[in-house]
Amino acid sequence: MRIYVDADACPVVRIVEETAKKYSVSVTLLCDTNHVLKSEYSEVKVIGSGADAVDFALIGLCKKGDLVVTQDYGVAAMALGKGAFCIHQSGRWYTNDNIDQMLMERHLAGKARRASKKNHLKGPKKRTAEDDERFVKSLEELIQKASVEHERETGKLE
Repeated sequence: MRIYVDADACPVVRIVEETAKKYSVSVTLLCDTNHVLKSEYSEVKVIGSGADAVDFALIGLCKKGDLVVTQDYGVAAMALGKGAFCIHQSGRWYTNDNIDQMLMERHLAGKARRASKKNHLKGPKKRTAEDDERFVKSLEELIQKASVEHERETGKLE
């Protein structure tokens, strides 16, 4: 199991690294040439700056049983299709049961924005300590779930 982080503008990179270190899980941070990162714990892969280059690189690397941290519903959908576990920076898990609804809501929200002809977007609200705590708790639960499933599949858990 490995954690892949869609790290461009991701506010939880350090939290992922601290949590992964606690559970001895390797981390790969993927970023484009506009967001070059440095890390003492994670492997950092700098991907070309083309549209969706990081997204496609992440999907190319992840495999069944890996964890993916992304705020992109499309990336999450593709990772789920490969059998990976996915989590949003809010701590919400993407699952096969909720991804279609999330994609539809994203589509409808985009359609409404285009129809209103408003070009201004509010940014996300400021991240709080409670947001970070919620994310850590959810990530730890997901790591534990992925570990149990891996052990079950490899016959180490009966």
